[in-house]
Order: sequence, then C-alpha cells, then structure tokens
Amino acid sequence: MTPGVTSAKSPFNASTERVERVLCFTAHPDDIDFGAAGTIAAWTASGVQVSYCIMTDGDAGGFDPADRERIIELRAEEQRSAAALVGVNDIHYLHERDGYLEPTHGVIKQVVKLIREVRPDIVLTMHPERNWDRLQKSHPDHLAAGEAVTRAVYPAVENPFAYPELAEAGLGAYKLPWLWFISSPEALENHAVDVTDHIEAKLDAIRIHASQHPDIARMERVVRDNLLANGRRAGLPEGRSAEYFHVVSVNGSSTIAGF
Repeated sequence: MTPGVTSAKSPFNASTERVERVLCFTAHPDDIDFGAAGTIAAWTASGVQVSYCIMTDGDAGGFDPADRERIIELRAEEQRSAAALVGVNDIHYLHERDGYLEPTHGVIKQVVKLIREVRPDIVLTMHPERNWDRLQKSHPDHLAAGEAVTRAVYPAVENPFAYPELAEAGLGAYKLPWLWFISSPEALENHAVDVTDHIEAKLDAIRIHASQHPDIARMERVVRDNLLANGRRAGLPEGRSAEYFHVVSVNGSSTIAGF
C-alpha cells in the first residue's frame, strides 16, 4: 500500500499497489522539491527506496554573479542537503548543460541504463507537454527531460534489442509498471497525493535551494497556497494539502506483447 495517497481519476490504486522503488528524473536541482518532495517524504517514511537523477548541473541558474565560478558545486550541495531532508541519498547526474538539454539518443540511452539498473516500480519525471496556464512550468529543459524519459520508458527500456550494448553489459530489458509526471497541464492531472503531514519537510527542502530564490518568504506562501488549492481540488477535508500528478500505466494487466 502506498501511504498518504488519494486517487482522483487515476489508474493507480494506492490501496493495492505495492511500491518499493521509485526513480525520479528532473531537469535541474530543485525541480523535484517543488514538484514532489511531499510525496517523496511520504514514500521514504514508509520504507520506499527513492533515487534521483538530475539531468543538468543547473549551471545557468541563480541570481548572484559572485556564484558563477562555483554554481555547479553549490547546486549539487543544495540538492544533496534537500534530498536528505526527505529521506533520499541516492542521487545521479547526467551532467548536461543547463538550457541545452535535448532528448537525444545519447541522453535517452543514459536514462534507459539507469532505469534498467534501478528497476523501479515508478518512474517520476517532468511533463513533456507545454503548460500554457503557467509557462514557467514548461522550461525547455523540463519538456526535454519529460520527452527523453518518456521515449526511454517505451519502448527502449523494455525492448531487449534497443541499445544492445546495455544488454551485453548485463542490463536486460525491464517492463516499467508506472510513469508519473510533475509540472503537468492541469487538465491531464489525474492523481493527488495528500502531503499534509509532509509540508514542512517539503518546504525545508525547497528553502535549501537558496541560490534560486531571491524572495524565500513569498515562495513559501505561494507553495503553501498551491498545496491547499490542490487539496480542495482533490476533495480532501478543508485544510488538507496535496501534490498533483499525471499518472500513466505503462505495463499493467491489460498490456500484451508491448501494446
């Protein structure tokens, strides 16, 4: 059973699904904390093993010119500290350049490799479709991250003849059960997670990324308000908070021979 989860129109049944490992792919350090840190804190508190893969180094982020020489190191330090606050200590990087991420076969192959190594029950990533209601959710790197991971998940991860050098190295094909998206267009969001008990852990994780937030107090107010609004939209009792996802079943009871 997955804790702290309530379903909206989701194909994911939190009361019956067994989740032991989750692998999260995001474009930049801090993306995962804004998108899913409450849910991740709930998972790790229940014993789920969560791993992160940050696809760029976040080298174009920040506001202080004095940080430019050490921005990559600084953002990696921030992400390590933020991850630890929600129970995550396994972090991978693809070291792509911030602002230049593309869903190339070089990137997709690295994603396939990591998924086959971890063999998670859920892959969580950014949405590949642009969100016109809030364009900031659709940074080009976010879209590229979502597209690369989606292409990797199907068909490459489960195709034994895709990137055959991976199979030759002992990383055999793997059928992923679930794909979860953050930063989704609202019309596609179909699964809400009650994160009321983990809001402070989420906010603590976001605050760690101080290099990215010139107004931390306002950021905190906006995040709290959005979580409460999500709770109302999900039909939770007044005062409860939620994170929303677009959940897609990749391989389930109705999947046959790759279709």
